[in-house]
Amino acid sequence: MSHSDSAQFIAGYPLKAHNTFGFDVRAQFACRIEHEEQLMAAVRDPRAAGLPRLVLGGGSNVVLTGDFGGLVLLVALRGRQVVREDDEAWYVEAAGGEPWHEFVGWTLSQGMPGLENLALIPGTVGAAPIQNIGAYGLEMCERFASLRVVELATGEVVELDARACQFGYRDSFFKREGRDRFVITSVTFRLPKVWQPRAGYADLARALAVNDTAVGSPSESDGSQPSAQAIFDAVVAVRRAKLPDPLELGNAGSFFKNPVVDAAQFGALKLREPEVVSYPQPDGRVKLAAGWLIDRCGWKGRAMGAAAVHERQALVLVNRGGASGAEVLALAKAIQRDVLERFGVELDAEPVCL
Repeated sequence: MSHSDSAQFIAGYPLKAHNTFGFDVRAQFACRIEHEEQLMAAVRDPRAAGLPRLVLGGGSNVVLTGDFGGLVLLVALRGRQVVREDDEAWYVEAAGGEPWHEFVGWTLSQGMPGLENLALIPGTVGAAPIQNIGAYGLEMCERFASLRVVELATGEVVELDARACQFGYRDSFFKREGRDRFVITSVTFRLPKVWQPRAGYADLARALAVNDTAVGSPSESDGSQPSAQAIFDAVVAVRRAKLPDPLELGNAGSFFKNPVVDAAQFGALKLREPEVVSYPQPDGRVKLAAGWLIDRCGWKGRAMGAAAVHERQALVLVNRGGASGAEVLALAKAIQRDVLERFGVELDAEPVCL
């Protein structure tokens, strides 16, 4: 084994730069992973025996409530390539440590649309399948082909298809039975050659209309529909307007999932709250806008200690400076309690809370 493939353990490693909330916590040990071989070496290292392990990419979907007494694997695997293509699609592979937004931009620059609705989502490519990230009418699983994982217990490399990943709404096998058992080292996406824009979301449609007017000529590729680049730019504009930059104000993006209720519960709720924001689902159930529910309970812009609800987007909890993970969780619990009391709806947190 060459020197570069051996695992370098750093004791008492500060994690402030590795979680987008900016919590000032430390890891007992950390190991930076730039090659799959280093990962296998770290996993099998006797110093790691019996220690809990935490995999961190961009740290945009985790709430660290204190120091981590174990081994943190900092995934820094890079690289992206077209692995194959057929008449229908391109198959594009990206390493787990690639920044997601940069990867999406790169696919467009290579003339392969399909991921543009997922622009500016923080985090890494390897984190995308765990959460089955989604935005503006597209979920990652719709563009997913397969992924490679290293099993932490054995160091074995396995390839998993979509079925094995068990994708759901902001959910996957990796958040349930597979939790803490694997590191995703690369993901392969299937980008269809016959591309259809998804611009149905109101915010997105408005931003596209504004862009059209600003440019003075339509952003249409064929006179009737926006180009993938126009959608990418509009998504970036909408997200920047609504969501705080984690480098300026610590946050983990949307903190709560949009709850899904059955038709009967929705009917009763609609009678009491005629303005409730809702999205009908194919299975007859109804998705509610968590941000609207939180806003209605008067939480937008409110703080508890140094943890607060963002004033422009009630779904986002922020660290105003010096907040602890425990403070953010206390704020989240207070919001969940109020929403349950007023609407009879339970909100689930999106980030993993440690």
